[in-house]
Amino acid sequence: MKALVTGAGGFLGGAIARKLVARGDTVRSFARGSYPQLDRLGVETVRGDLADPNAVFSAVQGCDVVFHVAAKAGIWGEEAEYRRINVDGTQNIVDAFRRAGVRRLVHTSTPSVVFNGRDMNGVDESAPYPTHYHAAYPRTKAEAERLVSSANGSDLATVVLRPHLIWGPGDPHLVPRIVAKARANQLRRIGRENKLIDCVYVDNAADAHILAADKLEIGSPVAGKCYFISQGQPIPLWDLINRILAAAGLPPVTRHVPESVAYAAGWVLENVYRATGKQDEPRMTRFLARELATAHWFDISAARRDLGYQPAVSIDEGLERLAAWFASGANG
Repeated sequence: MKALVTGAGGFLGGAIARKLVARGDTVRSFARGSYPQLDRLGVETVRGDLADPNAVFSAVQGCDVVFHVAAKAGIWGEEAEYRRINVDGTQNIVDAFRRAGVRRLVHTSTPSVVFNGRDMNGVDESAPYPTHYHAAYPRTKAEAERLVSSANGSDLATVVLRPHLIWGPGDPHLVPRIVAKARANQLRRIGRENKLIDCVYVDNAADAHILAADKLEIGSPVAGKCYFISQGQPIPLWDLINRILAAAGLPPVTRHVPESVAYAAGWVLENVYRATGKQDEPRMTRFLARELATAHWFDISAARRDLGYQPAVSIDEGLERLAAWFASGANG
């Protein structure tokens, strides 16, 4: 098939593109920049912005399926920019589908769209959207997810995947963030409990996307549905963080901060940053404090049943690969 991957220059999008090329599919990337690694794979690149409807239409034309992976992630930033990329950009994707006659859309979302600030132990896809969000990212991703799900119908088949805490060699987000904070002596355990969380190795997340595309057709059982994607192996949060740090040759995090103190600090810092117009991310936010102090792991039985998803790379194997990556110096 001919597949368009938005955000193919990124971590998950790049993994999807590599796997598609490896199995013989033709891949096109839609991104604002150029990426030599995609050129080496033989991936065609269409440059443009998700907020530009004409550019999106040009990229979508002639494709059999689109993996809409690109998004503005993070826990801090201007609401308008999150909305421009995550909501308006997704609407442009859906509109371009209808203009171009493309029939299959696999959309990358996040479990954060249903995070309500409390423990989420083994919840499934029936979990409702919360009435309030503490960050623009989950709020705009929830809007985008609803756009995609409501677009499913007689002329367009859509499916939404919610991979949780994607990591692995080459990760530009989670792993380097943890390592940088540890090296700056800024990592603290929030609260005394070590709550269970889900994560997913990047290759497993990419496999899930391709499985979803292969199962997706108008009227198929997966059309219009959302699926949590993870290792299916909940692990205590600080165990995972400390094992990532060990892979990087760093000592474990042992110092604690009470959850109430972290949440209050997040509230203060958010207001100070807004008042002063600071653009960099605060050391703590309310959303981050809740994420680090609560359990969030998900029932992936629907993905196993409907998509045939089975995590091929275990956490142990993934950490061995991560340690080898650090040892090679490829992380810079």
